[in-house]
Amino acid sequence: MSTAGTGGGRSAVRRAFFASLTGTALEWYDFAIYSVAAALVFGEVFFPSEDPATGTLLAFSTYAVGYVSRPLGGFVFGRLGDKIGRKKVLIATLVLIGVATLLIGLLPGYATIGVAAPIALVILRFAQGVGVGGEWGGAVLLSSEFGDPRKRGFYASAAQIGPPAGNLMANGVLALLGAVLTDAQFVSWGWRVAFLLSGVLVVFGLWIRAKLEETPVFQAMEAEQTRPEAPIREVFTTHPRALTAAILSRVAPDVLYALFTVFVLTYATTELGMSRGSALGAVLLGSSFQVFLIPLAGALSDRINRRLLYGCSAIAAGVWPFVFFPMVGGGSWPLLAFGVVVALAIHSLMYGPQAAFIAEQFSPRLRYTGSSLAYTLAGVIGGAVAPLLFTALLDAYDSWLPLGLYLVITAVVTIIGLSLGRDADPEEESTAPAPATEPTPVSAPAPASE
Repeated sequence: MSTAGTGGGRSAVRRAFFASLTGTALEWYDFAIYSVAAALVFGEVFFPSEDPATGTLLAFSTYAVGYVSRPLGGFVFGRLGDKIGRKKVLIATLVLIGVATLLIGLLPGYATIGVAAPIALVILRFAQGVGVGGEWGGAVLLSSEFGDPRKRGFYASAAQIGPPAGNLMANGVLALLGAVLTDAQFVSWGWRVAFLLSGVLVVFGLWIRAKLEETPVFQAMEAEQTRPEAPIREVFTTHPRALTAAILSRVAPDVLYALFTVFVLTYATTELGMSRGSALGAVLLGSSFQVFLIPLAGALSDRINRRLLYGCSAIAAGVWPFVFFPMVGGGSWPLLAFGVVVALAIHSLMYGPQAAFIAEQFSPRLRYTGSSLAYTLAGVIGGAVAPLLFTALLDAYDSWLPLGLYLVITAVVTIIGLSLGRDADPEEESTAPAPATEPTPVSAPAPASE
């Protein structure tokens, strides 16, 4: 099987890295503006209630739908990515999420069409989740399968830069709108502008991805006729430990990210008495640092043990809430911003190596399916329910302590996942893929027989 990175030289590697980064950033822009709008606007626009907390919980429920629907995207598009190619699937996912986001921006509120508004919102959010569920695995492979497998941590981080970059764009647009509009204007129509911008961004992303070639790894699979016929079944039957390790490893990063990019907006405005613009500014600052920290963390994981770096960062994730909440209790914006920056830096140290760690748990011929399933299934137990649990715990106990304990539990889960995983095997791309009938052990440190 051809070694990754030899399919088009350095220019092909750079194009793939840029396409992975920009495409994922555009899709996460769409996903992030929904997350922010759910925290600040949707409770009032689509779920009017006399109790603001109830409206927020209902809005976060639709936020969770975007995670619950991801496994469907992982099942459908992950399978297709291993059968028909990475490029075709990545174009389809970009179109799906872009159209869904555009329609959300045009969707009338509850006051106009009644209960049809929240129903339509849930359907469109579901479509967003399906698109994101099929996107991530392919974006990771797009850059990492063109690049040197010995630098997979850095190349795979291109897809990981997308979420904070998209979050940065989304929060920047919404912060600007919040600064120039009154609260009434923002709630009435201002938030829709950010959703409608998605149409322009998606056209740009499609133009970039359409110019790419298929990855060298998939081209080799086509040439050798080793593409899997039933990749989902193969992943569950031959890679159960790998799938478990990959799923559990994602839980703490997902929950930490939900706390410090989504729930922190509600906490800062309702508990600390800050303005929407101030809360968005803190997240904006933290996301800007992540754009640079994530590739650095990915590159660092190529030089030191990837699992060790990931695990130490998971411990830090469990500790930081016990520093953050007492620190911001006085309502100081500089301390809030500092706390969010540190939290997202810790997240970067897990998120940078994450894509490479998950991808290298699976053999090349099952890598799109395995990575997509791990990513999407982990989202259901991690990021999907996190804002709901944060809101419910705070409402029930009127204390941040249960939130901190929740982070500790997720950190333990992630460390267990890392202990079940394996280290990288850079020679794997130059080894012929295993036949479909041969079970593939993944518990050894670096098996060459996958």
